[in-house]
Order: sequence, then C-alpha cells, then structure tokens
Amino acid sequence: MSFWFKSAATQVLCQKCYLCVLVLGCTEANKYALTTITGKPGEVMERLVKKYEQKYRKAREEMDKWDALQLRLLKQFRNAAAIIERLKVLGDKENYGVLKVFSHIAKELPAKQVESLEFIFVSMRSTLDEFNKVVKSLKKMWQDGCHLLKGETLQPTLQQIQMRVGLRPSLSDCLDGLKAIYEMHLSEYLLKVSIISALSYDSRAGDVAALQAVLADQPNIPTNEVQFIFNIIFAEEIS
Repeated sequence: MSFWFKSAATQVLCQKCYLCVLVLGCTEANKYALTTITGKPGEVMERLVKKYEQKYRKAREEMDKWDALQLRLLKQFRNAAAIIERLKVLGDKENYGVLKVFSHIAKELPAKQVESLEFIFVSMRSTLDEFNKVVKSLKKMWQDGCHLLKGETLQPTLQQIQMRVGLRPSLSDCLDGLKAIYEMHLSEYLLKVSIISALSYDSRAGDVAALQAVLADQPNIPTNEVQFIFNIIFAEEIS
C-alpha cells in the first residue's frame, strides 16, 4: 500500500507505508496530511485492535512467567546471601571454639559452603537466561505488532491510528503499550544482571542487603504504569 504526502507544490509517493510515521518517524509524514489511496479503515482498525488484544493476553502470560522467575531469583539470592554471611563466620578460626584442634574442619566447612555458593551462582545465571527469554518474547510481540499494520491491505491514516472510538484503544495506544512493556522488562533484566554480577564471596553485609532490596523492588517495572497500559487496552472488558 502506498501513501501520498500532499502539499501545495508537490506530491511525494512514500513506499514504506505509514509505519515510517509510527516507528521510524518519517518527517514528510509529520509535515503533511496522510491519506490512504483506498480502503475501509474503520473495519481494519477494529480487526487490528482485536489482534493487539490477543498479543496483550500473550504478553500477560509472559509477565506471569516473569513473576514466577522473580520469586525464584529472590529465593536464590537470599540463599546466596546467607552463605556469604556464613563464610565470614567460618573464616575466623576463633569461632570454632574447641573444634580448633581439628584443623580439617576449619578447611572442609568453608569449602563445602563455597561449593554450595558456586552452585547457587550457576542457578541464578540460569534464571537470568529465563528472564532474557521473556524479554525476547516481549520484544517480538512489539515487533510483530508493528508488522501487523504494515501487512494490512487496507490501512488507516495517521489520524486514524491515533483515534480512539468509544472505550477501544487507538492503534497507537496498542503499539506504544507493547513497546513500553518490552522496554521496562529489558531495563529490569539488565539491572538484574548487574546485581547478580556484583554479588561475590566477599561482599559486605550492607552491600548484599542493598542489592537484595533493589532486586525485590524491580524499579524499572512500575506496577501502576503497567496496569494503566492494560486498563487502556481492555477498557471495554473492565467496564
């Protein structure tokens, strides 16, 4: 589908479709009114919104996976924090009391704790890989959403993309929401990677507590903002 950008002097044919407006930010499209050559945009918009609703339901499923992974990672982190604190105690021979005479105990106990900690580190990295899969799925949903518009034979104008009819979201709402959800989770995933990387055998108790607090808080995924997006998309169902 082609679009004409109309001005007083010239008509420029854009072969990229209106996606250049929504995703690439085409300057010509922003400057001039955008009109379709043919089609029934109202029907197209209704059909597309329904398809986007399906994507949001799938996105919610991915976010449920994320929540389960979050619980798993927090448990792993707490276990790692407990061992790190324990290693500090085991590293001081004065804490062994009468057991100090058994030199092998002072070596074996810390060694076993280190082994357990290494296993937890591996488990946390595996959990991070699962988080990354969720991020990739959310990214694909957003990208597929962009291509949904491009693949339609009858396409809406830029004005219609931004228009809301009744309680239904606009096409722009649908795409912007998918993008926002993806970017939130991407940022939070990168933060989690940094937090886990910062955790080590000799981390101080205060640092571990601070890292755990940030990990639990998930500052890049504001619950209210996420809910607001879903409220817009499913406003008809909520009402």
